[in-house]
Amino acid sequence: MATMPLPAYRASVERIAEMLSVPGSVMEKRLMETIATNLKKETGRGSTPGQRAAWTNSLPILFGDLMEAGLGKLEALIEVPMPGNKITQADVVLAGVDRDMGGDTYLAIELKQWRSADLFEEDPEMVIPSTRFREPVTHPVIQAEQYCEHLRNHCGALQGTPHALSGVVYLHNAPRENVRRLFDLAGERDVQLFTLSERGAFLEYLRSRFAEESGAKAADRLLSGTARPGRHLLAQAADSLKGRNHFVLLGRQNDAFRMVMHEVEQSYRANSKRIVIITGGPGSGKSAIAIELLATLSGKDYKVRFATGSQALTETLRRHAGWRNKRIKDLFVYFSDFTRRHPYLDVIVADESHRLRKKTFNRWQPALGSDRPQIEDIIESCRVPVFLLDEHQVVRPGEVGTIAAIKAQAQQLDVRFRHVSLEGQWRCGGSATYDEWVRRLLGLGDEDSAWDGSGPKPWTKDPAFEVVLAVSPEEMERTLREKVSDGWSARMTAGFCWPWTKPDTGAKTLTPDVEIGDWARPWNANSTTWVGDAPPKALWATEEGGFEQIGCIYTAQGMEFDWAGVIIGPDLVARGGKLVTEREACKDGELRKKGVTPERFDRLIRNTYKVLLTRGLRGVVIYAVDPATQEFLSGLIGSPLADRAGPPVTSAFPE
Repeated sequence: MATMPLPAYRASVERIAEMLSVPGSVMEKRLMETIATNLKKETGRGSTPGQRAAWTNSLPILFGDLMEAGLGKLEALIEVPMPGNKITQADVVLAGVDRDMGGDTYLAIELKQWRSADLFEEDPEMVIPSTRFREPVTHPVIQAEQYCEHLRNHCGALQGTPHALSGVVYLHNAPRENVRRLFDLAGERDVQLFTLSERGAFLEYLRSRFAEESGAKAADRLLSGTARPGRHLLAQAADSLKGRNHFVLLGRQNDAFRMVMHEVEQSYRANSKRIVIITGGPGSGKSAIAIELLATLSGKDYKVRFATGSQALTETLRRHAGWRNKRIKDLFVYFSDFTRRHPYLDVIVADESHRLRKKTFNRWQPALGSDRPQIEDIIESCRVPVFLLDEHQVVRPGEVGTIAAIKAQAQQLDVRFRHVSLEGQWRCGGSATYDEWVRRLLGLGDEDSAWDGSGPKPWTKDPAFEVVLAVSPEEMERTLREKVSDGWSARMTAGFCWPWTKPDTGAKTLTPDVEIGDWARPWNANSTTWVGDAPPKALWATEEGGFEQIGCIYTAQGMEFDWAGVIIGPDLVARGGKLVTEREACKDGELRKKGVTPERFDRLIRNTYKVLLTRGLRGVVIYAVDPATQEFLSGLIGSPLADRAGPPVTSAFPE
């Protein structure tokens, strides 16, 4: 099992206080640089100016208070990544000895520089801080509460002793009067809230919690304990919808969830329609947010539906979350279900909104189609539509789900909208390094900006994620089979560069269409029923037997596995030090239509490989059919890693 993520910096309180004692000193600057360097090493993400300002402004105050409280022997962990989620870090975790019980005890501290803050539109769970941008955020008490819950769920050292960890919020610059309305919620939660006015009470709280003893051994036990895997999204979804459990949402996930709940309540108060757009990269938690919204809203008796344009995602959720429960099963629908004939709803949670199409067309029953864009259909079908999307997953010519398109439709209909960006991704081990590497390899920018023109760069190792270049498709398959035999989930995917033969339903066999030299494997079954041992296409990613077929973009999109195998076909080749697209090598009839411009084709192919390359949670094995491309990748990735063993941490489930 993996151990707990390392903090960006660890030392005794007295050592850190000594380094911070002289503002602007060499020691203080060295500490800040060390924190930034370690944070980059552990998470793959550089520190932001806001983070550096927070360290400079908040850490000296906190550690000065700890020294005044006589707790210099405590161990302090700064910027602690959440297990399984390197996007979010706890500001400071203190480790020490319980003053009363004598065992290990820990305190997660959420620091805020705010000088004032108020509730956002009277919402007790969202606040507007006195910062430059004044953007509504989740109440800091909920933030700290969720950090503690996540650590208790994932940290082996806290199993059996959940009360060993507590949380506090310290608004060290704010007088109580300037944040007085934040205390109402704090009084209902287990997290303590202290301000500048309660500094004395904060010191007494610290003294009552910790003995004046070294916390080094407690910190050792916390960090050497196993990082327990999170439950599979499918199982979590089933529990959440049945009211047995809920998702622990962190950071911007929390902000997005609470913004939707806020807009739903405000829409009834103002008797008006509201729109929320939530954007994020692969595995950033969009589906977790969507399902938690579905569970919470349906539990409050709102008329709500979870909609997608993905058969694989919809049918998988119906099968697992709605098993033997028709009420839950009926919550999962398709974008095409929303026409003028659909009953008006309170909320539509539109996951995978990048797959929204220009119009709903039913070739078998034209009367069930729509002459409006699907974006408009969804907006007109409910009080609050919620669009969750990743623009880099637009992979078909008819897909129009972009931020700009939704905003334009909202403005045309004169509907208020809000946009929440999740700022990154969790999949690929939470590796920002890998996400950036893939975008540079494919020449793609992030969701809100264009590519800056910088080219591919060599892969640098990241402990959170492995990138392996296979020398042949046989080696790719062999490597992934070893992973499967060790208990990991794995699937092989490829660009759509080979024909796709219809299954022989009589013989119950699939044709091995994907041929590379002497190696050949069939595409996944293009069928709604089992073909021999091959699962139907909607269940290829999750059902036993799916490893024996090659998945394409349409069955892999929206799904994820521990290990992803990606065959880069001749539609994407290396020429002149960069990857270029080859239209003639593509076998996808949708992309080869005359109406698809060369520029549009190029973007869709790059988006396709972005999706395929980011399906893995633990690692990816890549093989390129074109020899020059294989050599190009070898120069970036190097030789395959010799030892890729390790225990499984999860299984295939929707993102």
